[in-house]
Amino acid sequence: MKTLYLDCGMGAAGDMLTAALLELLPDPEEYMNELNGLGIPDVQIVREDAVKCGIRGTHIAVKIHGEEEGETHEHTHGHSHSHEHTHSHEHSHTHEHHHSSMQDIEHIVRGLALEKKVQEDILAVYGRIAEAESHAHGVPVTEIHFHEVGTMDAIADITAVCLLMNRLAPDEVVVSPIHVGSGQVRCAHGILPVPAPATAYILKGVPAYGGKIRGELCTPTGAALLTHFATRFGDMPVMRTEAIGYGMGKKDFEAANCVRSMLGETEDETEKDMTELSCNVDDMTAEDISFAGECLREAGAREVYTIAIGMKKSRPGTLLRVLCKKEDREKILAVLFAHTTTIGVRETEVNRYVLRRQIETVHTPYGEVRKKVSTGFGVTREKYEYEDIARIAREEQMSLAEVRERVSEWR
Repeated sequence: MKTLYLDCGMGAAGDMLTAALLELLPDPEEYMNELNGLGIPDVQIVREDAVKCGIRGTHIAVKIHGEEEGETHEHTHGHSHSHEHTHSHEHSHTHEHHHSSMQDIEHIVRGLALEKKVQEDILAVYGRIAEAESHAHGVPVTEIHFHEVGTMDAIADITAVCLLMNRLAPDEVVVSPIHVGSGQVRCAHGILPVPAPATAYILKGVPAYGGKIRGELCTPTGAALLTHFATRFGDMPVMRTEAIGYGMGKKDFEAANCVRSMLGETEDETEKDMTELSCNVDDMTAEDISFAGECLREAGAREVYTIAIGMKKSRPGTLLRVLCKKEDREKILAVLFAHTTTIGVRETEVNRYVLRRQIETVHTPYGEVRKKVSTGFGVTREKYEYEDIARIAREEQMSLAEVRERVSEWR
């Protein structure tokens, strides 16, 4: 399975992710020409060599009207605003500029020569940022407006990463726990704690940590990109690495200020040393068996299922079969004896082969629809979540088949 691992031990920003992914391509210059040929208004994206703590990597500079902007401001009308910058830029701009709404941003993105999927990824990432800003400032998403110059900077970063992810097309994206930094960061209207409120909101439910390094290491755009594309968060998986990239920030710390990307192959998922526990019962009601199944799943069982069987004296009975990890065997056995009428349980050691599963979100006129994508062993399967499809069918008075067909048009 083609797997991308992102090491965010020094946080992440849009330009750093762009540079880290760019280094995975065999011909980065060809990609840079394509990126600059998209026609992002007044923007030129420049690739530069950089060295941090003796490690060579790439830095990406986004130039607006020929000048590099160190900070992107994302404002609400009038007072509060957030910020976006690479790790080296801590100054504040207080110039007067126009502001862009989400509708303005969508107009710009739809005008770029990009595949529809890439456009949807860009807008989904911006949607995460807007939602976070809305929560941080206590105003509706429709009232969130982005600083004009910063908008071009952020659009360039987000577009670059989304286009690169589409080009690399990994089957799985694993992201390390994210180092957010510590201390405070200065903005035009005051001093905010690290992580900034918008970043903290975007990273809800994601493994993240602070540390001794003072400063903002993970920006709102970096957080939004990571949470949009991550299949899961965790340590580096066992993989055969084929390409490694280093995306550098400008600021120097005692640790190498970079995002490291690693692209390679992981094995299709195999769960070895599993235990299968089974028992026969002929004196339990369907309700009692159902309740026992719920308790077994809550205790960590991977599979619980029943088979109709014939028992002694021709009595109809039920075979209850449970699959669990070997280390969970004692706990599962206790649940079996507690919630069934069996007086004996059989045990068999088995292996379990499964496809890797991830949840993707399809944005449709009827709302978001989750889609389960299962891959491995040379096959790919996709299935829309039943509850999402059923909700639309009820609301729009359509059949399930019709909803699936309509939703497929928005992939």
